[in-house]
Amino acid sequence: MMAGIFAALTAAFLLNVAGWGRLAVFCLLACLALSVGLFLWEIYSPEYGFRMPWLQVERERTVLPIWRG
Repeated sequence: MMAGIFAALTAAFLLNVAGWGRLAVFCLLACLALSVGLFLWEIYSPEYGFRMPWLQVERERTVLPIWRG
C-alpha cells in the first residue's frame, strides 16, 4: 500500500513538472485518499487495532526501599 501512495505522489510531482496541473492534482488527491485508507486499515486492523504496540507508554511499577537512617 505504501508503494501505491509513493507512486501516486511521485506521479503528481512529475505531472506538475511536466505542466499537467489538473492531472497532478488528481494524483495528489489519490495519494491523500490512499493515505487515509492505509491509516484506517492500520487502526482497525484485528492484529494491532487501537492498541498500537509501538506506542505503549506503560511504566513498570517499582517499589523503593524506605530510607531509615
